Amino acid sequence: MLRKLTCVSLVLISSLLAGAQQKPAAKPASTATTAPKAKASSGLPSEATVNAFLQQTFGYNPQLSWRVQEIKPSAAQGLAEVDVVVVSPQGEQPNKFYVSADGEHALIGDIIPYGAHPFAADFKRLKKGIDGPTRGPADAPVVLVEFSDLQCPHCKEAQPTIEKLLSEEKNVRLVFQNFPLPMHNWAARAAAYADCITRVSNDAAWKFIQGTYDAQADLTESNADEKLNAIADAAGAKSADIAVCAAKSETVGRVERSVELGRSVNVSSTPTIFINGRSVSLGAIPYDSLKNLVDFTIQHPD
Repeated sequence: MLRKLTCVSLVLISSLLAGAQQKPAAKPASTATTAPKAKASSGLPSEATVNAFLQQTFGYNPQLSWRVQEIKPSAAQGLAEVDVVVVSPQGEQPNKFYVSADGEHALIGDIIPYGAHPFAADFKRLKKGIDGPTRGPADAPVVLVEFSDLQCPHCKEAQPTIEKLLSEEKNVRLVFQNFPLPMHNWAARAAAYADCITRVSNDAAWKFIQGTYDAQADLTESNADEKLNAIADAAGAKSADIAVCAAKSETVGRVERSVELGRSVNVSSTPTIFINGRSVSLGAIPYDSLKNLVDFTIQHPD
């Protein structure tokens, strides 16, 4: 089954595949942007080795550079996780790969939970951290957590699917979590507005979210403040108060914590939804399969 592309394109995967088929052209080491130093830790690859690997991987393409974000032990024992930001003409795109303990192999893909209750740990982590606007009964047996970016067109496209699901499934609670992507130039501001409005009115927050999706094509980096203020007013919030709140450091911190919550359960693209801790990329599966997953979860809670 082909997977629909999300707002984070798979630059690293495509580049690795291309690099495997083409001999990299000679390129100076300065292609890599300045990166933070990885913490010295036994068993982790060095930053110098990671940069040398990325040089060989991306060196054939003069339009690509990168920034190593973090080198750390992965959730799977024996693997190191390397988080990088790939910089292209389209913007910055976060990616990750894994390095084997022998330092001889790199792996691309998702590390998924395993066991008799594979989704319980992520569900527990989500329940502890979610703080976004909610819909549905508080005691619903199924909790859907949506990580979304208000500037992401695929997130907008996913909303009718979510609305249909909620209309057909009454024993479901939906929680919206901000996950603005770094390549989107007004997403973080919209996330801050959504966060502030949530603290004023849950209903107004949902109206603001939908209003922002509806106006998405008209929003730009230069007019975002004006447009977001208008959407906030239309949602029933006082835009002057919301704009002040959105600029505060504690608001930025709450949005960053929402992003970190998503990353803690391996969110790397939007929209991603969790069904009692089970990760699903909306658009990757047919609606009937999505509904079947919810029905199954109601009947078989983890």
